[in-house]
Amino acid sequence: MTAPAKLKKSETLEIRIPYPTKQAFMARCQNEGRSASEVLRAFIDGQVEPQSPRPARKTWRLIAGLAAAAAVGAVAVPSLARPVLKAAEFARLDANHDGVLSFDEYRRP
Repeated sequence: MTAPAKLKKSETLEIRIPYPTKQAFMARCQNEGRSASEVLRAFIDGQVEPQSPRPARKTWRLIAGLAAAAAVGAVAVPSLARPVLKAAEFARLDANHDGVLSFDEYRRP
């Protein structure tokens, strides 16, 4: 008996989110050692799989806690925004002078 073949990941999904939200999400993914694609695929898979009829009481508490954390995060994320970089500041941050700031270059002091 052979294992079923994995489906090829050939489709893309584009979403539009504020830049600070993207930066915070990417930093969290990096801290967890997971790619953004992996995290989003896991979330989507969880949304399309059949759901149990009624979550247990502990699950409701978890959902309420996550909702509260999301609300606090939504309020805090705009405070992470930085003003647009001036040309001189951008040049200082762009260590390899390739015209693009990598995450490591951006978080460097």
